[in-house]
Amino acid sequence: MAIALFPGSFDPFTKGHEAVLRRVLPLFDKVVVAVGQNSDKHCMFSPEERVERIREAMKDCPTVEVTAYSGMTIELCHSVGAQCIIRGIRTAADFEYEQLIATVNRKQDPAIETLLVMADAEHRDISSTLEREKITHAAE
Repeated sequence: MAIALFPGSFDPFTKGHEAVLRRVLPLFDKVVVAVGQNSDKHCMFSPEERVERIREAMKDCPTVEVTAYSGMTIELCHSVGAQCIIRGIRTAADFEYEQLIATVNRKQDPAIETLLVMADAEHRDISSTLEREKITHAAE
């Protein structure tokens, strides 16, 4: 079974995240969306809220599983049987950062590949940071 892991903070899960996820679904038997818990990052939504939002957005996709995690991404790949890590990229800066992370992950386990997926043009300007700002200002 071909299993991929799509990790991120997803605070919040944006239309850009969803577009990347939907584009890779035909490539895998299952994609596990992994909501990261990072104590250094101040999130607007709890891990449980983020997991529930993603489940709701992807409820029409039976091959998507959503879970929260902390720790090393490679360890989660091992625990769910993922052979591939999915990462969306919007900019050259994203590419450089993701290339570094992919190199670190590859050193930890050369059998796990990283697939970098370019954001669609209409989603390139969407970021979780901007989405959080919109939510904050809408509440005022």
